[in-house]
Amino acid sequence: MSVSKYDIELTAGEDQTSHGLMQALVGANKRVLDVGCSTGYLAKALGERGNVVSGIEYDPAAAEKARPFLAQLVVGDLEDVGIYDEFADGAFDVVVFGDVLEHLRDPLPVLRRARRLLAPGGSVVISVPNVAHGDVRLSLLAGRFDYRDTGLLDETHVRFFTRRNLDRFLREAGFTAVDVRSTTAPLFGTELQPRREDYAADVVAALEADPDALIYQFVLQAAPDDAVQAESEVAWRLMDTQRELAAARQAAAATEQELAQVRSELDRSTQELQRTTDALRAAESAREQAETARRTAEEELERLYETKTMRAVRLPRRVYGRLRR
Repeated sequence: MSVSKYDIELTAGEDQTSHGLMQALVGANKRVLDVGCSTGYLAKALGERGNVVSGIEYDPAAAEKARPFLAQLVVGDLEDVGIYDEFADGAFDVVVFGDVLEHLRDPLPVLRRARRLLAPGGSVVISVPNVAHGDVRLSLLAGRFDYRDTGLLDETHVRFFTRRNLDRFLREAGFTAVDVRSTTAPLFGTELQPRREDYAADVVAALEADPDALIYQFVLQAAPDDAVQAESEVAWRLMDTQRELAAARQAAAATEQELAQVRSELDRSTQELQRTTDALRAAESAREQAETARRTAEEELERLYETKTMRAVRLPRRVYGRLRR
C-alpha cells in the first residue's frame, strides 16, 4: 500500500504530463533539489538522467521511501525558516517545486529563500495547477467549489494560482519566468465533472475560446530576476504561441483529413460518372443499331411491296377486304 496519495509511477514517454515537462526543464547531469519529494518518484526519474538529486519531505514515511534515490535528505516543514540550512549557498543548479507551492500557507518566503541555494546560472522549476481552468469556473457559476482527493481542487490546496498571479508571485519572490509550458484538459474533461447541458451555449463557447480555460497545470522554469525582466513576458507569450501552433497543426491535420475524404468521394463520383457515361454510350449505340435495323427492315419491306407478285395481288386483296366488310 502506498504511504502517500501522491506516490505515482512515472512512465517513460509521457512528455506532455507535468512530470515529463519538469524533467525536460531540469535536463541532465545537474545538481538538483527536489522540494517536497514525496516518495522519490520524480527524484528517481531525474537520477536516471544523470542528475544528482537531494530532497526535502514533510512526511517521514514518504521520506524514507525516497531516501534510496537521494544524495541528501532533509525531513521537515517547508515553511520552517531554517529548512534550507543544511544546504550550502549555490549548492544546486536546479531547485524543483513540483506541485508543492499550492499546499503551503505562505509559499512566497519558501520560494524567495531558495534563491541562495542556486549556483550561478541556476533556476527553479515549478508546477502548479491552474484554478482558472474552465471546469472550475463552470462549477463556480453553479455555486459549487467542491474539494477532491486530488486534482485542481485537492483538499490540501490552500493557495490557488492563475496566469497573472503566478507571474506576480514569481516577481515578488525575485524570479523571472524564462520558459513557460502547460498541460491541458478539455472543458468537461476534468475530475470536477460539470455537465455541458447545465450551461448556456454562449457561456461554453466563451470559455472554449479562452486558451487559459483549457490549461490544467502551469509548468515553468524561472531564473533570478537579475536577468532582463522582459524575458518573463516573452516566456508567457511563447507558451501561448506554442499552444496556438499546436492547435493550428491539429486544425491543419483535420483539414487534410477532410480533404482526403473529399478526394475519395470525388474519386467515387468520378468513377460513378464514368460508369453512367459508358452506360449512356452503350444505350445510344444500341438505339442507333435498332434504328439501323428498323430502316433496313423498312427498305426490305418497300422492296417486297414493289415486286411483281405483290403488285399482282394488290387489287384482289383490296376487293376481298371490301367484301369481308
